[in-house]
Amino acid sequence: MNSVKIFLLLQWCAGCISCSGTSPEVKENPSAVQGVVAGAERFDQYLEKLKGKNVGLMVNQTSLVGTPYKETHLVDSLLKLNVAVKKIFTPEHGFRGTADAGEKIKSGVDDKTGLAIISLYGSKKKPAEEDLSGMDVMIFDIQDVGARFYTYISTMHYMMEACAENKIPLIILDRPNPNGFYVDGPVLDTAFRSFVGMHPVPIVHGMTVGEYAKMINGEKWLNGGVQCELTVIPCLNYDHSTLYKVRAKPSPNLPNMTAIYLYPSLCLFEGTAVSLGRGTDKPFQIIGYPEFQNQVFAFTPQSVEGAKEPPYKGIACYGVDLSNLQRDYFRQRKSLNLEWLIEFYQKYPAREKFFTLFFEKLAGTDELREQIEEGKTEEQIRYSWQPALEKFKMVRRKYLLYKDFE
Repeated sequence: MNSVKIFLLLQWCAGCISCSGTSPEVKENPSAVQGVVAGAERFDQYLEKLKGKNVGLMVNQTSLVGTPYKETHLVDSLLKLNVAVKKIFTPEHGFRGTADAGEKIKSGVDDKTGLAIISLYGSKKKPAEEDLSGMDVMIFDIQDVGARFYTYISTMHYMMEACAENKIPLIILDRPNPNGFYVDGPVLDTAFRSFVGMHPVPIVHGMTVGEYAKMINGEKWLNGGVQCELTVIPCLNYDHSTLYKVRAKPSPNLPNMTAIYLYPSLCLFEGTAVSLGRGTDKPFQIIGYPEFQNQVFAFTPQSVEGAKEPPYKGIACYGVDLSNLQRDYFRQRKSLNLEWLIEFYQKYPAREKFFTLFFEKLAGTDELREQIEEGKTEEQIRYSWQPALEKFKMVRRKYLLYKDFE
């Protein structure tokens, strides 16, 4: 073991085990159980790149490193390793990950470290030149869920663009994609480009953030075709057949793996008159609306952390509970489920009011809405996706860092 690794081991132990004289709390670390080592935990691969540098971190509540005994935040770990962390940048939901979807996040100061926090989900989504002033290197370490409309990859795009324009290297500390075991959905038509869909990729792209960043760079999707000086620290013991269990809630309304697996299919309901269970204990696992009253299952959304003003707050909704779906269902299906969307549209009492304008941004096209309105079956709709999906898969293959799913 070389001196750098010995130093890292000593520092890591000091940061992870309390010296209070009591035994450390035993806590399951899903990545350790699965044998997966996240890029952030591979200190020997990137610590030297930070030596003597002023460092900015793009992180949130998912930026955890540690052992089964104790997890710490990457910010705290790097500070203990004497890395000169100067600023924290945060995406949607904020640094601690408790803000509502779509809630504007204000910049501020982290109480624990005193570091400045710069929000990239408030008055601006791209770092300004002054935000990056004095930074020698930027780090991105955020757990994604592998859906095009999950905004962390849009924030990563803007960070890459700002780093390219200001000639600041960016290091992506890669993490597994819990929905990385398939590719599916309509490929985005760039006429419908928005913050919930910036690139011509399908709803489920099957890539880690590191792979996705390489694709953004390689396909020259940044403004003006600029390219970021990019380094990806890959995970160990991960491939695209792995059904990875995340270590922390990626956002307030994805509280468990069932919600994460359902998210790519159910998020389309965000652009409809149907509730996704925000304001309940089963967000993204139940769907319903007040007029659907022939259903046995019912729920009533309330104001809760992460969903202060949910749709139909205080009003009983009737619909379907999907929370009992098991992991094997998703492993075997390996595709979006449009049956729920089609059924709810067909049974909605005022179909002309079912879809909102937001639906086309989520779908990345107006074709899906038109197909559902025309009465197309799931099979017919899925067939229409295939030519664009095959082209995307060819592009995707160029940027993979891990063995692909079968």
